[in-house]
Amino acid sequence: MACRLADSSFLFMGPRQTPSRSHRFTPHNSTGICYLKWGSLLRRGFKHQQGLISTRRTKSVQAVATPVAPSSSESADYRKQLSESYGFRQIGEPLPENVTLKDIVNTLPKEVFDIDDVKAWKTVLVSASSYALGLFMISKAPWYLLPLAWAWTGTAVTGFFVIGHDCAHKSFTRNKLVEDIVGTLAFLPLIYPYEPWRFKHDRHHAKTNMLSEDTAWLPVCREEFDSSPVLRKALIYAYGPFRPWMSIAHWLKCHFNLKTFRPNQVKRVKISLACVFAFIAIGWPLIVYKTGIVGWIKFWLMPWLGYHFWMSTFTMVHHTAPHIPFKSSDEWNAAQAQLNGTVHCNYPNWIEILCHDINVHIPHHISTKIPSYNLRAAHQSLQENWGKYLNEATWNWRLMKTIMTVCHVYHKEQNYIAFDKLVPEESQPITFLKKVMPDYA
Repeated sequence: MACRLADSSFLFMGPRQTPSRSHRFTPHNSTGICYLKWGSLLRRGFKHQQGLISTRRTKSVQAVATPVAPSSSESADYRKQLSESYGFRQIGEPLPENVTLKDIVNTLPKEVFDIDDVKAWKTVLVSASSYALGLFMISKAPWYLLPLAWAWTGTAVTGFFVIGHDCAHKSFTRNKLVEDIVGTLAFLPLIYPYEPWRFKHDRHHAKTNMLSEDTAWLPVCREEFDSSPVLRKALIYAYGPFRPWMSIAHWLKCHFNLKTFRPNQVKRVKISLACVFAFIAIGWPLIVYKTGIVGWIKFWLMPWLGYHFWMSTFTMVHHTAPHIPFKSSDEWNAAQAQLNGTVHCNYPNWIEILCHDINVHIPHHISTKIPSYNLRAAHQSLQENWGKYLNEATWNWRLMKTIMTVCHVYHKEQNYIAFDKLVPEESQPITFLKKVMPDYA
């Protein structure tokens, strides 16, 4: 959803990746290679969680000289234990390589692709009314209730982002001009330029979980991690305690530089940038004039930071886990990346309603033409036809703790190596998170 952390010239950005061969899951009916891979995953999962889940024991796996195919019950047991260790409800089986994205799309009911203008405008009504209610609560709340009002308002304004997100994918309404207008307006309170974001986001869907090509959360490259002590410290903070707000760095780095867009995109990018700067030039002074600097902080900045919390964490949860590999372009498989490499995560109902089911994310990666109001029906179909391959979770602290303390530096076999395993003497922020973050699932 956001531009990747990808350039060492920006201090808090993750490095550009060097394509290399990545760990590949093999189908569950393959030889003993799969057995050993799942065993290594299981041991790695417990190793990463040492000190966090003290009551869990590792199931030992003994290497053998001849290939031995694991039974389905053993594979299921490994995945179940990994799921518990990482905070998942289910870790899906590896998708066979002969399955294509088209095969999966063809199993979806045709009606999930239908655009319904009434449902589309209902999402606008929900977001506008919930945002207005949030502003009202901020204006009336005593100081000790302001955090709750900010949390509601930040979540409500995230709904505007989801509306613009549908418009960018041309799944909001049949009138494409209306989509561009609505998308631009929906992004304005977030000071997000619509067209630049759309161009970058399209790349995320085309290259999901591809090393150096995806525009979302990529693993840190070891070479750049070791290149500079200053950059290394910045990365430790960026992928650790600052991670829930790092979409702010994405926003700054990826959407305002005209040189990063193709010539045929620049005109539309300039229009979006002009709209954003006009909102800043007119909207911000009006807020300050009416409410003062403190009012600007209360009514705009704090809800905006709340939005970026969701922007960062939603994107992080959608594609980041110790068992989800990033692959080089020569190994990448679209069906595996979109079905196996995307996570469905249930949040509390009020968040799902205000954010228009954006976290029902697997069908969105199977086809971006599915409107947000049809994602649940599409996910139900995927569960019926491809359920054993899905990664599913209900939001919990262990899930967040796993991502923030384990999923750091890229490794072609292990997928990730945690910072504190590489440079324990410099990883105090990660050690701190391990101590203070809750670990219940």
